[in-house]
Amino acid sequence: MKELEKRGVPTVALVADHFVDDHRRSAETSGIPSLPYARMPYPFVNQVPEMINEMVDQGADAIAKALTTMPSNGNQRSMLKLIEDPWLTFEGGDLLDALEKLNASFLEWQYSDGLPLKPATAERVEWMLSGTTRARDEVLGLLEPGDGIATVEKVAINAVMAGCAPRHLPIVLAAVECLVDHQMGLKRKIISTAPSAPMLIVNGSARHKAGLNHGPCMLGPGSPSHSNIVIGRAVRLCLMNVGHTFAGISEMDTIGSPSKFSMCVAENEENSPWTPYHVDIGLEPGDSSVTINFLYGYSDLQDFKSTAPEIAIKKFATAAKYMGVNSTGHWLTGRREDPRYGNVEQEKHFVLMAPEHTKIFARAGWGKADISDALFREARLPFGFIAERLERGAINAGHPELGWLWDSPDSLVPVLEDPGCFNVVVAGSPGSNRSGFAWGMGGPVTKKITPEDLEL
Repeated sequence: MKELEKRGVPTVALVADHFVDDHRRSAETSGIPSLPYARMPYPFVNQVPEMINEMVDQGADAIAKALTTMPSNGNQRSMLKLIEDPWLTFEGGDLLDALEKLNASFLEWQYSDGLPLKPATAERVEWMLSGTTRARDEVLGLLEPGDGIATVEKVAINAVMAGCAPRHLPIVLAAVECLVDHQMGLKRKIISTAPSAPMLIVNGSARHKAGLNHGPCMLGPGSPSHSNIVIGRAVRLCLMNVGHTFAGISEMDTIGSPSKFSMCVAENEENSPWTPYHVDIGLEPGDSSVTINFLYGYSDLQDFKSTAPEIAIKKFATAAKYMGVNSTGHWLTGRREDPRYGNVEQEKHFVLMAPEHTKIFARAGWGKADISDALFREARLPFGFIAERLERGAINAGHPELGWLWDSPDSLVPVLEDPGCFNVVVAGSPGSNRSGFAWGMGGPVTKKITPEDLEL
């Protein structure tokens, strides 16, 4: 709509009542705050054609008005508090009282994730910046959906509020660099109605310097996972306060997910029979890195019985065949593309494999690639079953060569496009037979952690 309006072509958005604030905020971020819209009582998804026709008919006058008249003024920003002052002062009977007022104000202004924040005083921000050799005004990029300018200092401020220490900052900076990379396609993921959340995977010596837990209960709660928790939380606060990801305004998640507070995994390289993930994708063994992959969700993979990899893989594949996430079979409609950059995105899943489960495969001589290949072969569903929830026209356009499948609905097709869409990361406690399966929303982006920062 923005691009059409810039070219003089009138447009109008049909916006469900619940999404009006989202539309206004998106229009403002796009530089056209007066982008016209007509209210619809409900979203069009999951509606029968008759209901959609009725809503459009009833809204015809509003649609015509939006297309033929100039808005008198721009859409006003809704439910947000804009603070112009670079520094804020909170006073109280004592420091705890002042801290309570800070947290109450940040909740009201939507600058908080809902948990108590630590105050980012000038002294604490300087302390946090001691964890990096990078200049405080260095720009990492634009953080969608609000295109906020992510600088090293802004990241440090949010890291302070999350409870980080300077040793955590290099990991948070690399994570934000993942998010601003155009290959991430962040805007689609962050504004979605899905419970999409970023999962961080940390590799290399940075895990030890930051004090990350790669064993029991690494995703928390508990004091052993303190570093994992505050690093993941800092990334969420950056998404909110730098990227302007505001619940119910620019983030339209239907229910939400606890994964959105924090999800930071450190690969258990010491208890893995294979090379770590960052080496698998081409980095050097001595490098430290952060990988971010957005997830639709995460599930337990329990297997206390299998001794042969062929049996274990069948159990693991049951999670891959879950139809409740959008990525299952979505490759049939073609890959998502961003015309601004020409990047093409595949959906990718992660298996967080417990060290005890790795032994089943390693004993038989299987590597990570063998597991990925086997999952690709095993995780298949009938074409007709998958196609029921996809648009026929989109399938025909995305893969015209597969048109014969319409006459063979019982033919099995893979849930993901190729074996490379399954990734294995060793994680968690030795001696336990519970792995995890993470349904990816798009694909991962990896960034190296600044080597000089690891020497501080």
